[in-house]
Amino acid sequence: MTGTPTRRLILLGSTGSIGTQALDVLTRYPHIARVHGLAVGGTRPELVAEQVLAHRPAQLVISDASRAETVMDAVQQACAEAGIPAPQIGAGADAVVELAGSLGPGTWCSTPSPAPSACCPPSPSSTPGHGSPWRTRNHWSSAATWSPKRQLPGRSCLWTPSTPRSRRRWQGEHEQIDHLVVTASGGPFRGRSREELSQVTPEQALAHPTWSMGRVITTNSATLVNKALEVIEACFQFDLPEDRVQVVVHPQSIVHSMVTLVDGSTIAQASPPDMRHAIGWALAHPEKLPGLAAALDFSTAQSWTFEPVDEDTFDAITLARAAHREGGGAMAVYNAVNEEAVEAFFTGSLSFLGITALIREVLEDPRRPRAQRVDGVEGLLAVEDWARVTARALITGRAR
Repeated sequence: MTGTPTRRLILLGSTGSIGTQALDVLTRYPHIARVHGLAVGGTRPELVAEQVLAHRPAQLVISDASRAETVMDAVQQACAEAGIPAPQIGAGADAVVELAGSLGPGTWCSTPSPAPSACCPPSPSSTPGHGSPWRTRNHWSSAATWSPKRQLPGRSCLWTPSTPRSRRRWQGEHEQIDHLVVTASGGPFRGRSREELSQVTPEQALAHPTWSMGRVITTNSATLVNKALEVIEACFQFDLPEDRVQVVVHPQSIVHSMVTLVDGSTIAQASPPDMRHAIGWALAHPEKLPGLAAALDFSTAQSWTFEPVDEDTFDAITLARAAHREGGGAMAVYNAVNEEAVEAFFTGSLSFLGITALIREVLEDPRRPRAQRVDGVEGLLAVEDWARVTARALITGRAR
């Protein structure tokens, strides 16, 4: 497929693991979309400048205002040397929200950014479902804002795009689904006991055996928080109760998801561990991009293994299931506390096992506010803010 792209893309978190891979896909398949705007944290100014030169966005936002001047200098200097105009540059959380809502009908957004506050703009016109199709390759925004009572029409089936547009059909009607299976690599600590995890260091937590990811996501993989959020994401996407989403450990990271039907058959999605498969699917949906990433080589011997999750040692999934059943913003609390806990783990203020212990403590706090459906995004963000403040106070108290 060739031609000038008609769709415009806003990418929140463009310098992260998923963001850089998304831009790589767009570089290789420029017909998919034109980059309209980028949002970055600001920790990698040289990379931001490279991305601006390569993709020529009209807008750039640095979410961390304290880093804005350094990034702006790097971008403006690079643009001046290349003889091209610099993008319109903004800074701060409000600027991110404004960027996310800046595109009109017929355009779309992609957000690998983990923070739900960045993924949930308060303006109805800028939220998913109001004019701009929304592609998200994170679990945080879906899980943190999901409610057991929330219904999304058109997401109750599993869809295959393998047939032409004129003959496109649904595969796996909702009533034919028995349960979904989400696979976890098990992270770097698969098979270890809680006692063995008591002295884990950040360096050990970042030594993932399969994937190369950012600090937060890699730590979430080690604690299995990432898989807990995927359970809730699956509930959200396919309108299923949490007890119909199973998690299994699959160390090879070849089978990425499965659906078991009521007749006992199971359909699996398998590919080598490369996030470009998922990114390409999100960016080019419903088409498949030829030669996007390597295919499985069945001419060589290989083994795929599956085993149950040790939820006594890794209790992140149990906690997320309970938060999902409760609703009322509990998943927003879960997500917010986890982010604070991971940061504390890397500063030495919290142990590895302390991450999920802190999540449990804040979730069980009797003072915890509950968001109501009528509260909308603002209500969820208020709950999230309370959770972060409470988590920080607990972390500070333990560090004394």
